[in-house]
Amino acid sequence: MRRALTSVLGAATLLLAGLVAGAPPASAASTLKEAAAAKGIVFGTAAAQSHMGESAYVNTLNREFNQLTPENEMKWETTEPSRNSFNYGAADQLVSHAQSQGMAVRGHTLVWHSQLPDWVESISSRTELLDVMRNHISNVAGHFRGDIDYWDVVNEAFEDGTGARRDTVFQRVIGDGYIEEAFRAARAADPGAELCYNDYNIDGRNAKSDAVYAMVQDFKSRGVPIDCVGLQAHLIVGSLPGDIQANIQRFADLGVNVYITELDIRMQTPPDSQKLAQQASDYRAVTSACVAVAACKGITVWGVTDKYSWVPDVFEGEGAALLFDDNYNKKPAYDATLEALGGDPDDPGEPGDGSVTCTYTRTAQWNNGFNGQVTITAGGSAVSSWTAVLTMNSGQDIQALWNGTPTRNGNVVTVKPAGWNSNLAAGASASFGFTASAPNGDVSDPALACSTP
Repeated sequence: MRRALTSVLGAATLLLAGLVAGAPPASAASTLKEAAAAKGIVFGTAAAQSHMGESAYVNTLNREFNQLTPENEMKWETTEPSRNSFNYGAADQLVSHAQSQGMAVRGHTLVWHSQLPDWVESISSRTELLDVMRNHISNVAGHFRGDIDYWDVVNEAFEDGTGARRDTVFQRVIGDGYIEEAFRAARAADPGAELCYNDYNIDGRNAKSDAVYAMVQDFKSRGVPIDCVGLQAHLIVGSLPGDIQANIQRFADLGVNVYITELDIRMQTPPDSQKLAQQASDYRAVTSACVAVAACKGITVWGVTDKYSWVPDVFEGEGAALLFDDNYNKKPAYDATLEALGGDPDDPGEPGDGSVTCTYTRTAQWNNGFNGQVTITAGGSAVSSWTAVLTMNSGQDIQALWNGTPTRNGNVVTVKPAGWNSNLAAGASASFGFTASAPNGDVSDPALACSTP
């Protein structure tokens, strides 16, 4: 699998070699992974095996990202739900998919207090828990040896605010030394993987990031095998720390690589143009901070699409935190991120000539009218535009239509894109809605057809 990382970074080398040799410069990169590779870094996402049967999900994953983090499939409750009984099925499938696409893989996570089976929580003997932890790391990291480019060895071991050690079963029973023991066990299980400490709210300088910094400094001085630090970057629109780049740099100065590992920037929903513009600015700032530091080797967003983000389930009334909306449309934050990586959101790359399918959904109904939504989805290839044709039933008339440009000819309404939603990547969707009146009471569904120009 580490061949994948070599090929990802090799793209930048080949581009530079072509310029040196006098070859004409290529057009600016039009996907996140291409632009990141030209900068010598990876741009990844967390992925869930349960969504891999959805074509739009897989197409977006494959097109935009060159690194994959299993969202839950490598956590302790999944890989060792009962003592010494290991299950790698879902994780193996994700790793296999990543390998088929030339993606690097981030292992997440070996030791974490959350999503931990009850049987581990119940251990009270230091010797026993230390043996259990080492055995878990040996088996899981050993199973994936050679397939993982970087492991989140220990996750979220420090408290917010004070920077004290978090009160976990590992801290209570084993003590301060458990993190060091975990890193040593991980190095023994997979000598070739980068070993990282990963945490949230350490994106800027504060008591928590100072505590992590002191630990890494101590580990480096004593030869404890730590190679990298992961800044999760679960952030809030308009509330970024102002010293992210300086914080990345100070960790880099310790001699470790730095990764942005779980980036999302949430907002109060529903989104509006102002919130989306601020989110775009924030994504640009985080991406630029990483690009500016040579030891920042990658950025991972925590999910492919807002449709499956963890945020609304945890933060009531918040969401819309990722680069693609519920219908896999690129948000302003996507363009800002691509530009910060040196790419060009206005360069579509190869022109699309694929096909589209469309579906109709009735979203509201009353005695003499209804609301409808049409969703147009590209097939296996990108499309540069689309056309939807609605044939209304007798007496029906469209009173308002949004996110599309309609023309009428009798009871036939032809809808073209609004402009911003014309280009669809393979598997991506666009939608428009409308309000129809039906004075005679006929609220039956109109006929629908769609095509590419």
